[in-house]
Amino acid sequence: MDKKASGTIAVYDLGGGTFDVSVVTIEDGVFEVKATAGDTHLGGEDFDSRLVDHCIEEFKRKFRKDISTNERAKRRLRTACERAKRTLSTTVTAAIEIESLFEGVDYSTIITRAKFEELNAADFARTIEHVRDVLVEAGTDRLDVDEVVLVGGSTRIPKIQELLSTFFDKEPNKTVNPDEAVAYGATVQAAIIAKIDMTGGLDHVLLVDVTPLSLGVALIGDLMSVIIKRNSTIPSKHTQTYYTTSDDQTSATIKVYEGEREMVKDNTLLGSFEVVGIPPLPARKAAIEVTFAVEATGFLVVSAKVTATGATRAVAIRAEKGRLNTEEIERMRSDAER
Repeated sequence: MDKKASGTIAVYDLGGGTFDVSVVTIEDGVFEVKATAGDTHLGGEDFDSRLVDHCIEEFKRKFRKDISTNERAKRRLRTACERAKRTLSTTVTAAIEIESLFEGVDYSTIITRAKFEELNAADFARTIEHVRDVLVEAGTDRLDVDEVVLVGGSTRIPKIQELLSTFFDKEPNKTVNPDEAVAYGATVQAAIIAKIDMTGGLDHVLLVDVTPLSLGVALIGDLMSVIIKRNSTIPSKHTQTYYTTSDDQTSATIKVYEGEREMVKDNTLLGSFEVVGIPPLPARKAAIEVTFAVEATGFLVVSAKVTATGATRAVAIRAEKGRLNTEEIERMRSDAER
């Protein structure tokens, strides 16, 4: 991919437990993430679960026995279903055969690829909805995407590839190993950050990432004022001017939040600091400039400057401190949408 002079790539990453899709532009070795979206509760394990539920219902119908409360039987069934799912990526039928599955009863059935696709049709469709969303956020038309790259073992499912081919009107690029892509990319990025010489001409590669959630401060009434919007390019720096809310106010507390909700109580508090030395003026006359700077290292530096006096206070918030994991980020996004 980095050998191409320029282009727009959609990275469709469907693994065992999570789903992510990103729009990335490449120009002269610079990889710029335009937007990213996904679902942390969607992946190969969910497809296994649909198959397990189907088999439990079939077992109940055939033998009038319910195995849903027997953990050992369910575990054996899940293992067999996962194996069948993998088989269905290369053949149109797969056999599930388990000796003495429950109360001495043997279980065997044939699962067709069509049945597997029918059971998971809604989940497959959900991934395409996320693809649509990320294209809108990136300001990119589906026909402007030059390559569709598949990452994660679940992208071997033929129906997934078919849906993507239909949506983008082109075949996905299968030259990237879906199981190794994440580890390979992480290694390249680590080497770039550590300034390690790499073989294969990858020393010219640069990744430009985006912020996963909006960043801002609390206003009167506990409203969230966004300073850096979600999906802003990293590094990113923005300044907003705020005014005192009462007469003769000489100090102000700056509370830094991360999230997509209108009220700060629904977002995550990253840190706070006090600004002093504000000249005693009537309400809404004294100005404070608040600057957010997200650095390439993952630091968020927040500074506040009293315009009249030039007095400045700042705080640096590490990415690891108070930040959210992928699942929490996706939960906040879905909560905000609801």
